Parts: sequence; C-alpha cells; structure tokens
Amino acid sequence: MARADGDSWDVASSVGATATMVAAGRAVASRDPRGLIDDPYAALLVRAVGIDFFTKVADGDFDLTGMDPAAGAEMQARVDEMALRTKFFDDYFLASTAAGIRQVVILASGLDSRAYRLPWPDGTVVFEVDQPAVIEFKTSTLAGIGAKPTAQRRTVAIDLREDWPAALRAAGFDSTAPTAWCAEGLLIYLPPEAQDLLFDNVTALSAPGSTVATEYVPGIMNFDAEKARAGTAQMREFGLDLDMPSLVYHGDRKHVVEYLTSLGWQMTGLPRADLFAQHGVPTVEHDNDPLGEIVYVSGRLQ
Repeated sequence: MARADGDSWDVASSVGATATMVAAGRAVASRDPRGLIDDPYAALLVRAVGIDFFTKVADGDFDLTGMDPAAGAEMQARVDEMALRTKFFDDYFLASTAAGIRQVVILASGLDSRAYRLPWPDGTVVFEVDQPAVIEFKTSTLAGIGAKPTAQRRTVAIDLREDWPAALRAAGFDSTAPTAWCAEGLLIYLPPEAQDLLFDNVTALSAPGSTVATEYVPGIMNFDAEKARAGTAQMREFGLDLDMPSLVYHGDRKHVVEYLTSLGWQMTGLPRADLFAQHGVPTVEHDNDPLGEIVYVSGRLQ
C-alpha cells in the first residue's frame, strides 16, 4: 500500500516492517565471526514481531542455496552493509559520549536496542522517538525478558509529522545541553519538505557542541520503483509480502550534507565503499541498486 498523509503503522506493517527487516539484518550480522557488531536483542525482537520470512533470516533458518547465486551474493552484501551501518552509528554514539555528551536522541528508533546494549557513560539519557505502537512493542517485549537499559531511557511516543519537539521537551529534553542526534535509515521515508523540517527542528533544539549522524541517499532522487521491485522479486517468492518501493518518497530533495552545513553544522561524509574498505569487508558492485551509493554522514554544531 502506497504512503499517504497521516498513515500509521506497527512493527509488522508498512514502514514499521522495515524496522523488523533491519533488526533481522542485525541478528544475522551479530552471528558473523568477524564480530563487527553484537546485538543480543535483534533476533528476539524479530521473533516477537512474527513475520515468518524475517524470523527465518534472523534465526539462520533461511536457505540461501534456494536462491539464484547472484541474489544470494546480494543478500550477503546487504547483511554486511547492515553490520557496517550499525557499527558506523554505534561508533558515532561512543565517540559523542566520549567527548562528554550525555543526552542522546534516536529519531524513528524502531527496533533499535542501543539504549540496552551500548556501554553508555554514567548519567547518559537516551530519548527514543517513534510511533506509539512501535515504542510500546519494543518496551514491552524487552521488559518481558527482563532486559534493562544501560542508560536512562525515555520514550517519546509520537509521529515525527506531529509536534515531536514539544513532546521531546515534555519528556525532559534539555535544549541547553549538547545532544547526540541520530536519524538512521529514516530520510527516504520522509517527503522532501519533511526532511528539511526535521533538520530545522534538530538545529533549533541543539546547543553548541551537539552532534548529528544520518545518511545521504542519492538514488532517491531518480528512484526507479520497477527496478527496485525486480531486485526484490525472489524475496517475494520466498514469502515476503512487503512492497518496499511504495514506502519511500522519491524525487528532488536537498542534499543532506549541504543542507546541514547551511544550518551551521560542520559535516563529513563516508561513502559506503569507503566504509567497507575501512573495515576490510569486500564489496560487491551496486550498479543495480536503486538507492545508489549511500553516504554515511556525521557532524558537529559549532
């Protein structure tokens, strides 16, 4: 089903199901002997959602031998990217808190378990912002196994299209303190004007010394939905009923790095190929990737 103004979701539907997909990737990556990441909650959360395809992937029960070799190689490349994407943002948070920041905001937190698994310094407050159904699912599922946050976790159950800055303040957010902001895997699900507004709000809420991390996805400008559907055809054959191309907003939008720079942030970008090379992980050609060469970006507000 295509996106619409005011649409909503849980972790098993629409945009929410992409959070489950990401968690499944983290579960697979956490079993990798290279040890790039360790997310002990990813598989548990995926199982609790109950989407059969993602559960099989998360638990290692998905047989890649039944796939076309090229599709299998592509799937492995996606898992590698999820591991490195997760590590990029993990390292960003660790560097931000090592520099003294004690306030963290994770926008569209989905099934992100960083509030439970990262070694946060004493006094760190982690705000998680997402749809009410998503927040409730993760909170209750992890509470059900006795998981405890490793920081002071505060949830902000609100749609990012609503007045989330007011809700964030109401949850105890301090706009005079430096903040580490994260918008991981979020921007392609926002209309262009909503992307700008998101960063306008982030900037308005940020004290000097705050940091931000997100991605720049160039392929969303000229996104080819049919090409994307063709690339996921085998996934549908294996029972995944999720039309990813219908969930994203494509077309012209501001360059993330340039826009944040114009707002006073000092930004740096790390292309996907460089991220792989940095960690010695082999890459595959992404000529057929409708999202293009993703760039992982981070910066600091002066």
